Amino acid sequence: MLNLERLRTLDALARHGSVSGAAEGLHVTASAVSQQMAKLEREVGQQLLARNGRGVRLTDAGRLLAEHAARILSQVELAQADLEAQRGQVVGELRLGAFPTAARGLFPAALSRLRERHPGLRVCTVEMEPAAAVRAVLRGDVDLSVVLDWYNKPLPVPEGLSRAPILDDPADVALPVTHPLAGRAEVDLEDFADDDWVTWGESEFCDEWLLDTLRSKGVEPRIAHRAEEHATQLALVAAGLGVCVAPRLGRGPLPAGVRTLPVRQAVRRHIYAIWRVEADRRPSIRAAVTALRTAGGQPS
Repeated sequence: MLNLERLRTLDALARHGSVSGAAEGLHVTASAVSQQMAKLEREVGQQLLARNGRGVRLTDAGRLLAEHAARILSQVELAQADLEAQRGQVVGELRLGAFPTAARGLFPAALSRLRERHPGLRVCTVEMEPAAAVRAVLRGDVDLSVVLDWYNKPLPVPEGLSRAPILDDPADVALPVTHPLAGRAEVDLEDFADDDWVTWGESEFCDEWLLDTLRSKGVEPRIAHRAEEHATQLALVAAGLGVCVAPRLGRGPLPAGVRTLPVRQAVRRHIYAIWRVEADRRPSIRAAVTALRTAGGQPS
């Protein structure tokens, strides 16, 4: 009889492509992954891994068994979802992911609601950027993740994932109070064609959105500073070092010396939850979506 946890380890190796990647995805040590694979090889009586330089690769037998493992694990998830649905209780463990401002702006209220209403549910959370979150949900590293796209730049969501809207998040332009445009009631992004910009990390989804949007308006942005956290971006703006786009979700109080102005042609992020189709019937998924929507100010 094949051991389910060892099949899960093999599946993680096939998806991540390395022992370290599988260990990170499974939240175990690399040594634990190697031990599980050694036991699985003894169970099947065949070599499943082969050395490949400093790493490993799946043998033909390993790839064959990994394909079966993926189908078996998907069927197990369906069975678990059906059992949860039949029981109708929100219990067990739920792993949630979200990009940083959603984690800050939604998780505290949503998780408090879940703990109050469903004490038998244990929730674990992790921050991750949208593209990484899609991969994590597909791999099964998290059960549900909060992701985003922009009004003019959709995030590609592959087949096999369900989604539900959480809220629309308006974004403003943040600028120093000493800026010549600080007295306006609203602005256009192209008004800042000659300004230094503070943006996200290079090639991140939001950074690509900003560059694409400005270029579509005939503006080649002058990127002066890159920062992952919105708080850091706003601190740079407060120091007079540039302007930035500042979404409202999870923004918190503005630092002294910063003003935000709405954009005349509204700039919005669409915030939504994604999960695997196989988990559609899980009461814990439905409860999490309801809690997130409530935290976002939407009808539950």
